Amino acid sequence: MNVPAITAIGHFAPGKVVPNSYFESYLDTTDEWILTRTGIAERRYIENGATSDLAAEAARRALTMRGISAEELDLIIIATVTPDMFFPSTAALVQQKIGAKNAWGFDLSGACSGFLFALATGNQFVKSGTYNKVLVIGADKMTSIVDFDDRNSVILFGDGGAAVLLEPSEDPNFGIIDWVNYMDGSGEESLNMKGGGSRNPASHETVDKGWHYIYQDGKTVFKMAVVGMAEVSVEIMKRNNLGADDVAYLVPHQANLRIIQATAERMGIGMEKVMVNINRYGNTTAATIPSCMAEYYAAGKVKKGDNLVLSAFGAGYTWGGALIRWAI
Repeated sequence: MNVPAITAIGHFAPGKVVPNSYFESYLDTTDEWILTRTGIAERRYIENGATSDLAAEAARRALTMRGISAEELDLIIIATVTPDMFFPSTAALVQQKIGAKNAWGFDLSGACSGFLFALATGNQFVKSGTYNKVLVIGADKMTSIVDFDDRNSVILFGDGGAAVLLEPSEDPNFGIIDWVNYMDGSGEESLNMKGGGSRNPASHETVDKGWHYIYQDGKTVFKMAVVGMAEVSVEIMKRNNLGADDVAYLVPHQANLRIIQATAERMGIGMEKVMVNINRYGNTTAATIPSCMAEYYAAGKVKKGDNLVLSAFGAGYTWGGALIRWAI
């Protein structure tokens, strides 16, 4: 069987920078309060565009890095909770925008774990030999579903997209070595968006009740995320006989700096071995993990053979981890 590897990566952050001071201007909050509790100093908003625009630009950057055309792609998988519309899929819109006329694709909803779920799915298509070029994208326009008057949630999120290209590895010792994903539907009440689906179709009532915005029981989700991300990261290490010294980087979902720090501590690694960009982008949901990898690789901080442990926790509940031995 093939060992799938990331052969190219691209990240797109929209141009509008929104610092914490913006929220100080109209909400009962402060820059210090936000920074201390979340680690976020600023985030990016897309002003004219949708999730497909974030995803398409990230895809173009990955393809440019690899030096191939979109017509060579076999499959496009997009992890998102903010699709442009219910149908057609965001993957179909991205296919058209980048000119990937020979690829098919689909959207995958795994919330903040979406990229890991999509990565595992793309991995299987390449591993089986079914396809040779699979584009996995995490992208979300979180500003489309946050309540800008809710000081507890609006400060957390930003917009962004990032893409990785999966191909068979030239060396089976490099690539996606292992992954594990979990789900527990009992977490529904703690983190959700009630309106807009078949249970509560859009109506004046659902709009008036604010059901088209993110709802989050912050304390409950925080506690679950600390445990989930830490345990799955350690599980990946144990499954692959890795000690702290063997891990080049933890690549965690960027939801809260305190969750990230707790995960690193549980793994026995220092923060110098943790990829962090939450301070500049906030929580971009499915885009956080690939955006970190893209930025650190571009900065020359990741080298071939590095062991990266990826972990995430999100609505559902969903959580998961992966081990990647960097191949480029």
